[in-house]
Amino acid sequence: MPAPLVVQKFGGSSVAGADRIKRVARRIARERAAGNDLVVVVSAMGDTTDELLGLAAAITDDPDPRELDVLLATGEHQSATLLSMALHAIGVPAISLTGPQAGITTDGTYGRARIAGIEPRRVRAELGGGKVVIVAGFQGQSSAASADQEITTLGRGGSDTTAVALAAALQAARCQVFTDVRGIYTADPRLVPNARQLPVIGYEEMLELAHQGAQVMQVRAVELGWVNGVVIEVLSSFEDAPGTLIKEDPLVEQRNKVRGLAHDRNVAKVTVVAVPDRPGIARAIFDPLAAA
Repeated sequence: MPAPLVVQKFGGSSVAGADRIKRVARRIARERAAGNDLVVVVSAMGDTTDELLGLAAAITDDPDPRELDVLLATGEHQSATLLSMALHAIGVPAISLTGPQAGITTDGTYGRARIAGIEPRRVRAELGGGKVVIVAGFQGQSSAASADQEITTLGRGGSDTTAVALAAALQAARCQVFTDVRGIYTADPRLVPNARQLPVIGYEEMLELAHQGAQVMQVRAVELGWVNGVVIEVLSSFEDAPGTLIKEDPLVEQRNKVRGLAHDRNVAKVTVVAVPDRPGIARAIFDPLAAA
């Protein structure tokens, strides 16, 4: 009987530096020792993506979209190769793959590509050889149908999408997303100290929270999980504690209470007073705002 396959994803805070990468490697080794095959998706280390964007901005105010995607993809390459090295150092066979090497194709849109398909032949072959497969998240290659195959990135939070998409393509038993909090809370625990952790939340509820600003899970990742029936488990990478399961919830329409609150700090409210009541005034006010 084949070993159960688990897809794990570790975010930027989980791999921010050598010590944290080594800790992730030890966690992976324990999971493998429990008898599971593992595909691990990683984000760029810490603030690497922002630092790369800053470097590009220091070179030019208008970086070429293709070159910017090639640059940003290197952040995840660093994490994947370093984690593979850390696993080798503790005796765990592993291999790092870029998104294209893992068979991920996209619609070819630079900076905000959508996954068009996954053909994980290489991933399955490496798993069959007894290796832990480390995949660089956030990226893929434009579809083979296009004239030129190019590296494209999936936008912010794209590593979540990579992990869920791989879990669906590989029919994994679980998709675990490791982050800097224990799971999904009724509010952001960094702002609301008495927020409660939810043991289970439905796809629809999680999608609504993500749309409204909750940053634990990326919207497209939740959508992919819902469409493909992938159960997602959100866990802390810094402690061994129960997380939150995101899955189909048959009772979602029977509950008549608030499940959680989300916030977005990038919203401003502007009240305009003493506006003359005449045709065209609204356009005169809002056109400059829209163009700003």
